[in-house]
Amino acid sequence: MLKKGLVIIFGSMLLGIGINLFLVPYKVLDGGVIGVGLMMRYLWGFEAGFAILILSIPIFLIAWFKYRPYFYNSLHGMLISSLFIDLFNQFPRMFVLEPAISSVIGGVLVGLGIGLMLRYKTSTGGTDLIAQFISDITSINVGLLIFILDAIIILVGGLLVSTETLFLSTITILSVGLTTSLCTWKMKPSYGS
Repeated sequence: MLKKGLVIIFGSMLLGIGINLFLVPYKVLDGGVIGVGLMMRYLWGFEAGFAILILSIPIFLIAWFKYRPYFYNSLHGMLISSLFIDLFNQFPRMFVLEPAISSVIGGVLVGLGIGLMLRYKTSTGGTDLIAQFISDITSINVGLLIFILDAIIILVGGLLVSTETLFLSTITILSVGLTTSLCTWKMKPSYGS
């Protein structure tokens, strides 16, 4: 339990750093619920972590009634990662990188955070949780499923935010998907146990 708690904190820190120091400066989206939360930040000024928390409520209600182990295994990850996303939003920008390089680094950090949590049978909820449900049923790698869901989100975000956002976000989700896949490779689909 202690190890899982430390992984949630460390993974959430990686998410918060990756998003706020590498993605937000260039209005880059991740996919899934995080991507929708970032879109809400760019378009309307919402706090991304808080938006993620609100957007996750329907997913967690389904998990509560149909997949109770998923609910328990992901609630802490979602709450703590949302907190770190908003907490690291307060940090000043420390350095300037080319947008594409920043998108890759941000994607790798986010993918590491998600992948580490999935390795220890927890997640940030959201589409990670939906991807894990589907993976349990189909045995398709969870990183690949996250990539597909993320692609849908960034296509919509690219239309609403900008073409550059679409291009940079594509780089990011490729980095997130690859990193998450590497972290979860050969992982048994027994997330809910």
